[in-house]
Amino acid sequence: MIIKWFPRSWIQIKTTKFVIYIDPSYMSTYFSKYSKKVIFSEAEDDCLPESLEKGNLILISHIHKDHCKEVTINRLSDERTVILTPKRYTKELDERVKLVLPESNYYFQDILIETVYSYNTVEGSSSRKVHKKGEGVGFIINIDNKRIYFSGDTDLIPEMEEIKDIDIAFVPIGGTFTMDTNEAFKAILSIKPKFVIPVHHLKADPIGFKNKFEAITEIAVIVLNIGDEFAIEK
Repeated sequence: MIIKWFPRSWIQIKTTKFVIYIDPSYMSTYFSKYSKKVIFSEAEDDCLPESLEKGNLILISHIHKDHCKEVTINRLSDERTVILTPKRYTKELDERVKLVLPESNYYFQDILIETVYSYNTVEGSSSRKVHKKGEGVGFIINIDNKRIYFSGDTDLIPEMEEIKDIDIAFVPIGGTFTMDTNEAFKAILSIKPKFVIPVHHLKADPIGFKNKFEAITEIAVIVLNIGDEFAIEK
């Protein structure tokens, strides 16, 4: 299994059988942060890295414009791609789009996708409360004998206490639209995954987060640069 990260929380998961994208983003606003090794399409309306495979599954955790541009979805999908989203991202009827709700199970061949709650709270560390309960979701992806948790844009929430047996957790640390590093600490200590990949960094320092967290726990924090790959055995 190969995991690749792009800003802010766009993930590619690739196995021998499947390619999954989570929250793919239209990337023009992030040009100044791109690694020089990432080659971009020269098309004016296509600010995406070249050589990205078509996805079997595209998972959208919340409906914000950076995750739902038609050019992005079209680049990463074909007529066989299944798209799971909590709200319709387009007014056009598309039979590939499946609307999802929190606390439900969805199957794609031998992959099980569990949806979980993801939202901002009044008392949470996010400074902009734009994610309401029930409007967005997180995902637990059961694939190749692994459980992968993608929290979505969320604060620390009570429902995280029920999330267990996770191999890889993607957790935001930026503190504007999501939890900050302190809440991310608490979330990870509750969930106890084998690996953590911090995402949605904004102004937070993922290396500082890694060093501080690994000093008090044996859970490994993997910091990926744009386009970097993390491989995990089946």
